[in-house]
Amino acid sequence: MLYLLKYLIMAEYQGKKVTLNKIMKSERPAKKSKVYVKKPNGKITVVHFGDPNMKIKKHIPGRRKSFRARHNCDNPGPRWKARYWACKTW
Repeated sequence: MLYLLKYLIMAEYQGKKVTLNKIMKSERPAKKSKVYVKKPNGKITVVHFGDPNMKIKKHIPGRRKSFRARHNCDNPGPRWKARYWACKTW
């Protein structure tokens, strides 16, 4: 079931309403961020990504270039994969 609220798409995931495609802090101790996405088959899933012990220093050109090359950010893949969202933050 989808709801439209101020241009943000709301969906239901395990009985609770969530905002799709919005990066938020993860409750998992091993991951920094999470995002709810809708897969092509219509299922809503949660994608956890990022190392909580590392800082994003995208303002340093050399680090940004190395990260984007290492993760192939020119071709990030589908929205329901962690690499897509990691590349989007960089």
